[in-house]
Amino acid sequence: MKKLMKNLARYAMDLVLAAGAAAVAVGAGMIYLPAGLITGGVLAIAGAVLSSVSGGDGG
Repeated sequence: MKKLMKNLARYAMDLVLAAGAAAVAVGAGMIYLPAGLITGGVLAIAGAVLSSVSGGDGG
């Protein structure tokens, strides 16, 4: 259990980023499906850029 909590704390920002991106993409997709797909792609690219800029170490 301690290992799980330690890993959750380590990757908390990445998890929040992914959950937020998913929520925005799903919300846009509920309005207009192609907009949701485009939004999801753009947010995936932005997440990859942010991860590479920070070194990809999860924090």
